[in-house]
Amino acid sequence: MRISTITNWAYGVTVLLTAVSGGAFILSARAAEEERIAVERHLALDDFGDALALAAEKRSDEARLYAMRGAARHLAAFRLDDSQAHARERIIAKLRAVGLAPAELAALAEAEASLDELDAIERAAVARVAAGDAAAAQRALFGPDHERAQTAVLEPVRRFRALIAARTGTMLADARARSDRLALIARAMLVLTAALFLAVLYFVLRRRVAVPLTRMTGIVTRLARQDYSVEVPQDRRRDEIGDMTNAIHIFRDNGLERDRLEAERAADRRAKDAILQMMYRLQATETQEELAAVVACFAPQTFPGLAGNLYVQNHTRTALTLASSWLDPLVALPGFPSADCWALRRGRPHASNRDHGDIACAHIGESGAPGLCVPLTAQGDTIGLLYFEERDGAEQIADASRLYLELMAENIGLALANLRLREQLTNLAIRDALTGLLNRRCLDEALGRQMRDTPTEGLACLMIDIDHFKRFNDVFGHEAGDMVMQHVAAIMLDAVGAAGQVYRFGGEEFTILLPQGDEAAALAMAERIRARVGAAPLSYRGRVLGHINISIGAAVLPQDGPATNLLARADSALLVAKAGGRNRVVAASSVRPEEGRGSAAA
Repeated sequence: MRISTITNWAYGVTVLLTAVSGGAFILSARAAEEERIAVERHLALDDFGDALALAAEKRSDEARLYAMRGAARHLAAFRLDDSQAHARERIIAKLRAVGLAPAELAALAEAEASLDELDAIERAAVARVAAGDAAAAQRALFGPDHERAQTAVLEPVRRFRALIAARTGTMLADARARSDRLALIARAMLVLTAALFLAVLYFVLRRRVAVPLTRMTGIVTRLARQDYSVEVPQDRRRDEIGDMTNAIHIFRDNGLERDRLEAERAADRRAKDAILQMMYRLQATETQEELAAVVACFAPQTFPGLAGNLYVQNHTRTALTLASSWLDPLVALPGFPSADCWALRRGRPHASNRDHGDIACAHIGESGAPGLCVPLTAQGDTIGLLYFEERDGAEQIADASRLYLELMAENIGLALANLRLREQLTNLAIRDALTGLLNRRCLDEALGRQMRDTPTEGLACLMIDIDHFKRFNDVFGHEAGDMVMQHVAAIMLDAVGAAGQVYRFGGEEFTILLPQGDEAAALAMAERIRARVGAAPLSYRGRVLGHINISIGAAVLPQDGPATNLLARADSALLVAKAGGRNRVVAASSVRPEEGRGSAAA
């Protein structure tokens, strides 16, 4: 029940009890007044009875004294009493007018008759005394008749007084009982009113108002400080305090929801900032390794609850290779075929082991890890894969924004495509289109760096020329000549490996730089290349091209001179090798100046 209803009911009951108590007090006062009136009436009636008896005795005494003494004053007193007989009659008339009971009226009538008889005897006696017969008057006044008449007067008066006393006593007792009863009712109403007031104070003001308000004061204070972690007790009462508690619950729930939305917005801002920062870094990367490092750095900042891998597709688009990983995912294969991923097959994100509502990718295997594969595409081509995996107790993939996942994948794909395009453009700029070897400009840059950075360190240079190359073009055509150069370039690349770099110097001439190489190592490398080139004949379209021979000139820095003319010294040794019959290796250290000049002149 609501507090206002309880208060209204308590107010109404209090007013009613107060009214009943007041009415009881008024009735009690009226009963007391009736009691007083009954007492006064009793006294008045009793006085009337006394007055009748006294008047009769006084008249009789005056008559007897007159008969015995004959004094005139007694006669005057008797006659005075006689003049007062009318007053006695008025008293009797008043008594009758009061509304006496039949028995009281009978006693009063009997007393009146006896008074008349007694009055007649005394009048006769007084008349005899006046006639001079005092003895007869004395006999009459002191005789049995007078005694009988006087007794006859006193007996009904006594009975009348007794009846009056009994009746007024009953009236007095009734009035007193009614007054006591009404006073008791009034006191009981006052006690009930006080008890109701105390109950309202205790149950309503203290238990239903003061205690809940005191309890909620601390809660409201903490909520005002935006501490929404405070627990608000449930209050099922349907009153104002219950409404206030429900309002506090709603305020707390709204605060929690606002905090949740603020946290989501903050996480959203962090994700946006992380993606934006990652985009800036991706635009500045120059190698695929740098790109993989940037992704591994910013992916956990964007999605702190998701582990993952970055896979890059090979040039044949048949397999994926692991480029980077973050937050230790359960599935981190170094590589797998492209056909093992449904995201690459479908060209759109694919969730695996998420409520087992879809088929899992084969590269996840039997791990059962909930994962999401997002393909990396650029200009309609798939070039890689982003793999995200849920961590225990962290955010779920379903909670992560697909928009941000796809935005990240799109930017990584574009950056990876740009790197590959840049790599292709770089290769076009620094590599020979026919053989795939580094070109002349790249050779000049390498020599310039060598002279600038490490001018005193060892460097071996091999100048290589295909013997009688014009014959292949003239006899078998330029396509056969191109194949010969590609064949020689492949042998040189395989033979040199990581020991140095192979360049196409121009035409059918090639250059090999061997960092930190001495003359012995350079000559050994040159002999190995020459032997492998001429080991087996080459055929083109079913026609045998014959054996291919090469001539090689070798020069070593700083043994043979300064770095500025390293190529010239190796070229001079090459000319000596060609002049000496071709298909041989000549070291610049074994060439005399006049031989080099002579070979150049020839």
